[in-house]
Amino acid sequence: MYLVSDFLTILAANLILSQALGTSTLFIAAQSRRKLIGTAFTITLFTTLGSAGAYFIDRMLPEGYREYRLLSYVIIIGILYVVLLSALYFISREHFEKTRKYIHVSAYNCAVMGTIIAISDRAAIDSSFMNFPDYLKTGLEAGLGFVIASVILAAAYHRLTSARVPASFRGFPSMLVYLGIISMAVYALR
Repeated sequence: MYLVSDFLTILAANLILSQALGTSTLFIAAQSRRKLIGTAFTITLFTTLGSAGAYFIDRMLPEGYREYRLLSYVIIIGILYVVLLSALYFISREHFEKTRKYIHVSAYNCAVMGTIIAISDRAAIDSSFMNFPDYLKTGLEAGLGFVIASVILAAAYHRLTSARVPASFRGFPSMLVYLGIISMAVYALR
C-alpha cells in the first residue's frame, strides 16, 4: 500500500511541477513548428553526442566503479551543454539569443538521459553491441524517435487545447491521455 501511495505522490508532484513550470519538453515543442524543429534537432544532437560520451565512459570506467556511471553521464551531458552553448555564442551572438532556449530545455531531458542509460544497459547485456557505431546509431535513432513523438503531439496540440475541450481537461491532462492512447497503439504494432 505504501508503494502505491508513494508512486501516486511522485506522479502528482511531477505532473504539478511539469505543468506549473512549463518544463515538459514535448509540450513546449508542440506549441509551434519553429519550437518543434529547434527542440527536436537539439534533443537529437544531445542523444547522439551523449551516446558517444557514454561509449567512452563504459569502456574506460573500471568494473569496481560502475556505481559512478550515472554521475559520469551527468557530467558528460553537462560538458556537452557548456560546449554547445559556448560554440553557439562564439559562432553567432544573434543566433545564440534565438536558440539557446532549446539547449536549456534539451540538455537534461529524460529522453537524453534515458537513451544513454538504455544504451549502456543494452551493451552490458550484449557485448556485441559494445562498439562505437552502435552507440551512435542508437543515440541518433532515439533522437529521431523523439522527433516523431513531437510531430505526433504537434498534430493534435491545437485541438487538445481548444475551447471545445472542457476547461478542467484542456491542455496538459488531455495531452497525457492522447499520448497514452498513441503509446498503446504504437506498442500494439510491435
